[in-house]
Amino acid sequence: MGSSAVSYQSLAPSKGSDDELLTYSTKQALHGDSVDFDPEKHLAFKTPSEIITMPDIGYPEDTGVSPVAVSQPFQLFSDEAVEVMRESIFKPEVMENCKFSSNIAPCQLRGYATKYAPFIYDAWHNPKTLEIISVIAGIDLIPNMDLEIGHVNISVKSEQQTRDERAEIDKQKRYFADDEGIAGCPWEDDKPVVGWHTDSYPFVCVLMLSDCESMIGGETALRTANGDILKVRGPQRGRYITHQALRALGARERITMVTSFRPKSPFLADDSVLTSVRPISRLPDLYYEYSEYRLQILEERVRTKLHEIRSRHHAGKKIDTPALKRFLAEQELFVGSTNFELVEEGAVKVGILDELEFPDAGVGPFEEAERDPKRIRVV
Repeated sequence: MGSSAVSYQSLAPSKGSDDELLTYSTKQALHGDSVDFDPEKHLAFKTPSEIITMPDIGYPEDTGVSPVAVSQPFQLFSDEAVEVMRESIFKPEVMENCKFSSNIAPCQLRGYATKYAPFIYDAWHNPKTLEIISVIAGIDLIPNMDLEIGHVNISVKSEQQTRDERAEIDKQKRYFADDEGIAGCPWEDDKPVVGWHTDSYPFVCVLMLSDCESMIGGETALRTANGDILKVRGPQRGRYITHQALRALGARERITMVTSFRPKSPFLADDSVLTSVRPISRLPDLYYEYSEYRLQILEERVRTKLHEIRSRHHAGKKIDTPALKRFLAEQELFVGSTNFELVEEGAVKVGILDELEFPDAGVGPFEEAERDPKRIRVV
């Protein structure tokens, strides 16, 4: 999306990367939000070539609230919109006040859009943007919370590191061509940027903010129901599908923006959890926004049910006791799951996220060959 490709995370930092990032960000923040978001000007949507469903990768169609699993990459925003977004995230106040890190991602920007980046906030809240995302997802969606608008993953390398990396890539390509791949795939043992995990929210849209023309790798590796690995570069159902972010090679920077979504209708299931965001958030802000929207869902459900039983009563009809008990039991589960996610602040390990233990997927352009224990498919 945006720069015509979509991926999930950024490269791991090298020694001295904090200084490199500071210098780099200062050069990028030129104009900030001097432009208002205009959907007629800043949306440049191109339909994805394919949408992969949950049954396509071995999961039941009724997993979650939509049969859609992942799309192929597609352009969503214009080049100008992407440039404004880049300038917005590199503003000093964003870098100083909204930077987080964890054991699976070294540099992340969160919770900045409402206060510091109105262009980004408006872009993801715009009805036309939401219409596009909803059509692809097969269900009407809205941003999960304002806190989750435009979560950014950043990695920047020095120019020398980038040159050395590209030289090694060329060397490996020649070696692979000379031995016809007998020795195996280049970089296959490289560690991923982000280990195997699931997301906190039902849907995510990942916007590439970097030029990926010279990149190798950088896809999202999905584990299918039978354990195969499927590489994709599109928005996906990260809440339901175990995945990891593969290393991207050959480019100086790797910057992605992840916006999370949930069903617009309060009457559909909301499977959102806080597992992967609790350790990298200011908990008072996270807990306020999470509890607010969950209670709003509960309020709408209760108000609708109250109207229903009042209408039945005024019409002289008996109350449907079994249906009412089912409704109340469902809301008990909803309230219980909400309460479960609000972990006491002292019990939260800041910056520590759980990773799932599976063999890592490899990095490189030559992985359509069979490999043990599971095959790789690139789509």
